[in-house]
Amino acid sequence: MNAEPEKSQFAGEIVIAGELAVCDARGALYFPDLGLLTVSDLHLEKGSAFARRGQLLPPYDTAATLQKLAGVIASYTPRTVISLGDSFHDGGGANRMPQPFRDSLLELMLGCEWLWVAGNHDPDAPADLPGTTVDELAIGGLRFRHEPLPGASAGEIAGHLHPGAVVVHRGRAVRRRCFATDGDRLIMPAFGAYTGMLNVLDKAYKGLFRWETFVAHMLGDSRVFAISRRLLRGS
Repeated sequence: MNAEPEKSQFAGEIVIAGELAVCDARGALYFPDLGLLTVSDLHLEKGSAFARRGQLLPPYDTAATLQKLAGVIASYTPRTVISLGDSFHDGGGANRMPQPFRDSLLELMLGCEWLWVAGNHDPDAPADLPGTTVDELAIGGLRFRHEPLPGASAGEIAGHLHPGAVVVHRGRAVRRRCFATDGDRLIMPAFGAYTGMLNVLDKAYKGLFRWETFVAHMLGDSRVFAISRRLLRGS
């Protein structure tokens, strides 16, 4: 494992409610002073959940998501990992996970404190997996929960909305997942391979941000691009 983050994987450091953080281009958020890595909306076993309802998807989502997560953990070697809700696509996802994938996940969990935040898709602890399941938690001035709350105090780190941003580049609309933040709070991009995105200009985000300081940190192939509110476009 690398002792230092891979420099090509992030655009730089940001500050959330006074806490230094790194937005990684793979969709993870790292707090170096806390040794804390956060990911959100893994939606593991989404493919198998759809298959049970008769809609067949290529069954590769869990493998792809865990492989990406392994790369992020190798880059930062965190002391603590927070999976910020909807870690599994439904309550039975952990039971359906094939043993090779379960073994891969267990290997990732070794050597660090692992916290599962309850999501709307997976409100209960994942079956037969280690780690601690919480509804939300506070660490220093930060509060981690799955669904963002309008009017929440500074320091909220949430997921659930799968934020994405649209800009026009060379006459073409470019759509990418993003970290959405106004400097006081941040909403995480969805990390899972089979997850989509919701434009940050959608009405679902109303009341969550101070738009005069809002920045969408769009995920590129190897870095994150900070885009001001005035450059964003609707879907």
